[in-house]
Amino acid sequence: MVSPGSTGALEGLLPELAVIRKDFPILERTLAGGMPLVYLDSANTSQKPQVVIDTMVDHLERHNANIARAMHQLGAESTEAFEAARDKVAAFIGAPERDEVIFTKNASEALNLVANTLAWKGEHQVGEGDEVVITELEHHSNIVPWQLLTQRTGSTLRWFGLTDEGRLDLSDIDELINERTKVVSVAWVSNMLGTVNPIAQIARRAHEVGAIVVVDAAQAAPQLPIDLAAMPAEERPDLLAFTGHKVVGPTGIGVLWGARAVLDALPPFLGGGEMIETVRMEGSTYAGIPHKFEAGTPPIVEAIGLGAAVEYLGHIGLDAIHAHELAITGYALEGLQTVKGLTVLGPLAAADRGGAISFELEGVHPHDIAQVLDSRGIAVRAGHHCAKPAHARFGVQSSTRMSSYLYTEPREIDALVEALEYTRSYFKLD
Repeated sequence: MVSPGSTGALEGLLPELAVIRKDFPILERTLAGGMPLVYLDSANTSQKPQVVIDTMVDHLERHNANIARAMHQLGAESTEAFEAARDKVAAFIGAPERDEVIFTKNASEALNLVANTLAWKGEHQVGEGDEVVITELEHHSNIVPWQLLTQRTGSTLRWFGLTDEGRLDLSDIDELINERTKVVSVAWVSNMLGTVNPIAQIARRAHEVGAIVVVDAAQAAPQLPIDLAAMPAEERPDLLAFTGHKVVGPTGIGVLWGARAVLDALPPFLGGGEMIETVRMEGSTYAGIPHKFEAGTPPIVEAIGLGAAVEYLGHIGLDAIHAHELAITGYALEGLQTVKGLTVLGPLAAADRGGAISFELEGVHPHDIAQVLDSRGIAVRAGHHCAKPAHARFGVQSSTRMSSYLYTEPREIDALVEALEYTRSYFKLD
């Protein structure tokens, strides 16, 4: 599919792409029918480089022990590796302090932690008469926790709508974010529309009225350079969540970053071992951050695997990864728009979006598209992508979604476009 008009866009591809692909053993798979794997579902979960796999296996084989409890050598080694992973994650997002990094099991748990603790009496408590602001393009994990919070507290949930191009409609930002607003929670990058949201603008307005800013960075962290310490204070989120399995790390591990002042003011989310300072029958006092929010035995080897993953991405460079995503996304948008009857949902310029591209193909259900593509070795996602309100806004129940990452190469996009043309002929659409 490469044409003279495309080659300029592809100049942003990682120059060592062939070498990087060799780091991911699963990409060498041949599927049933002898078809080589074309993995275009990285917004769902990314593949893992060998260094992450090896790091986790090595820990289990040679250093496995509980952390912060055992007084033996294995316990010390395990604790050191776990806390080193926290240091690596802090560096990955430019956290001002390493203790501001809280390990959770995923981004959903991180967002639920915030929504639940904000219901408790305290400096940032959300109560009756207060308002929480989200957006119409959110993943369900950044909708349902806030619905539950507002139902419990008698507060009101409000949201930004979407333009026909799939961008946030900020025309009423000063009215929507007002003196009653206590929390503004927004995805940095939409997992369905790919839209990159203006976090700095939203944060500035929220901070003007004293609201807490929460950012779902599950789709942003894999592809956008994040340096929290370098962000102007008025534009910086107060809390930010992302998940390990989308940044070439394992499942079962997520991250909540929070400004120390905010985390110190929030109560614990879960009670148990390690999150306490003193326990008496009459009451307990709690440890400081990060341990206040990490009750019980944490996902130790998963955190260590995440540390290896973000270190791997750091060696390649997030600026380079972002340039690669822009190039391959632009190439994909160009190719998809050559398929008759196909409609891309969301912005049509790569510079305005992330690597997830949802689309409709007139006359074919998304699940049928995914099955035909799978028969040709191409992995995509079909459904509502945990973004039902965004689908409803555009009058569709579901869509097909392709999503690239740092290991995606142009020939895989070519294979997708060819397979979509095959799908059209398979369902006799011509």
